[in-house]
Amino acid sequence: MSKTSKPDYSQYGQAAMTVKDVAHKDNVSEKTVRRAIEAGLLEVIRVGPGGRLFRITPAAHIAYRMARKGDQ
Repeated sequence: MSKTSKPDYSQYGQAAMTVKDVAHKDNVSEKTVRRAIEAGLLEVIRVGPGGRLFRITPAAHIAYRMARKGDQ
């Protein structure tokens, strides 16, 4: 795997996104995304050593955006 390619999380149905990817798509800070994860509003897949890294499936991201849209 080269440094420019993203890992394949296809076993989750679609390519998973990083916290940075979600923040960029939603035009918010990474801290805002992490707060949503900590609050249980955004479902994540824990990966990496000790499960410290987060990956978000597109389906989880859509569900979060729909719930957030309903709060406004």
